[in-house]
Order: sequence, then C-alpha cells, then structure tokens
Amino acid sequence: MSEPVRVVVADDQLLVRAGFAALLDAQDDVEVVGQADDGEQALALARELRPDVVLMDVRMPRLDGIEATRRITGDPALAGVRVVVLTTFELDEYVFDALRAGATGFLVKHTEPADLVRAVRVAAAGESLLSPGATRRLVAEFAARSAPPPHDHRLDALTDREREVMALVAEGLSNEEVAARLVLSPATARTHVGRVLAKLGARDRTQLVVLADETGLVRPGWQG
Repeated sequence: MSEPVRVVVADDQLLVRAGFAALLDAQDDVEVVGQADDGEQALALARELRPDVVLMDVRMPRLDGIEATRRITGDPALAGVRVVVLTTFELDEYVFDALRAGATGFLVKHTEPADLVRAVRVAAAGESLLSPGATRRLVAEFAARSAPPPHDHRLDALTDREREVMALVAEGLSNEEVAARLVLSPATARTHVGRVLAKLGARDRTQLVVLADETGLVRPGWQG
C-alpha cells in the first residue's frame, strides 16, 4: 500500500479547519498531519512536516495566505509541497495573487466533499488541480484590466514549438489535445510540456497559465 497523502490545513476559522481535517482524515489514503490558524504557523508546519499538500486560506492574521504561499513555493527545500488556496469566491483578486505566488490551484470553500478529496489527491500527484480553463478564466479576468506587457525575456529560452505548446496549455488543452492540435505523439507533447516547465522554473501547469498571460504569450482578445 502506498504512503498516504500528507496534508496541512490552514484556516483561521476553527469550524472550517476542523471540518476539512475530519473529512480528509476519514479517507484511507489521506492523513492530516497538522493544522494552522494563521499564515506563520502554516509556513512553520510546512517547513517542519514537509506535507504533500497545504490547504491554505487566503485571509488569515499575522501572515496572509498569499505571502505564506509565496514563501513556501519560493523555498527550494519545499519543492515537493503543493499549495491549494481556499477561497469564498472563485473570481477573487486574492486568488489571482495566490496563483501568481505559486499556488497549484484553488478551491471554493463550499466545494463538494468528494471534489475536495479529489483535489488533494490530484495536487499531491503534481497534476493540474482544476481545469486549466477555469484558471485561464480567472487569469484573463484580471489580465484584461492591465495594459499589454512589454517584451518579456523569460520566454527567450523557449523554442518556437515550445511557445506553441505553452500557449495551448494556457488555453486549457491537455497533453493529448496538444498532441492532436500539433500533430504530435502524446509522448512528444508531454516531453515538450516538461521542457517548458523546466526552462521557466514553473512548478506545474497552473503556473504556465499565469506566465502565459503575464508575458503576453496569450491574452484576452489576442487569440484567433
């Protein structure tokens, strides 16, 4: 039997935190190893326990969830820790900031129990937590409010093919769909995605969606 997914739950509301913890602990393949009531404690527990996933509320005292996320994802020693942000509203500026800070994805607090459990398992596996299309809608909502960016040198390391692949990932396509669109084998598409992640230092596909908008590779109204 494989090791259970180890989770830290961070939320300043005791009932919310306890509810999530009880739900997850009831699963045979999930173990809640710590609970935090603010961002500083969440960061400390992430460093001490090295969980697979941190469920992170955005609005918490002392250190908010966005800054706590930024510190976790920016620490090379915590490269294996995935942060999933908990929010009240899906189209929330705080959630956008959390994705930019390195969160793997987000969940609304009123999500169905089965969806919460699935999300924890998916995040722990290093896969896209939510549909890239949902992330894309959120990113586009806030990117549309800003001016088109100047040339961004972060993409200079990518080949033309890798830019094509990144743009398609940012539009919400899976590896199989990218392969079909570009007439590649699924294995080749996966290889390209892996290289793009490595070259850009991105933790996961969610970060590619954010980067594609930040760099102007894909922006609202620019797609054919």
